[in-house]
Amino acid sequence: MPKAIWNDLVVAESTDTVVVEGNHYFPRTALRDDLIRDSDTHTFCPWKGTASYFSLEHEGQRSDDAVWYYPEPKPDAEMVRDRVAFWKDVRVVD
Repeated sequence: MPKAIWNDLVVAESTDTVVVEGNHYFPRTALRDDLIRDSDTHTFCPWKGTASYFSLEHEGQRSDDAVWYYPEPKPDAEMVRDRVAFWKDVRVVD
């Protein structure tokens, strides 16, 4: 089962991931709410739309903008709606 791991913590796991451009998109419900913090960061992808971010925080450690998602994906990217992906110091393993 794919898992997203940060600082030896499983932050998300699910058998229901969608792989887009080499990134596993996990259901939003699979992400641990106790570890995420809102972020004001936004980026734009021409075919997916505007991405929003969460930071991860636990026991004094933080990874800014390590989680991204598309609240309103463009029509061709509907497969990522209500899903999150990871980068920076988060490892995704099968």
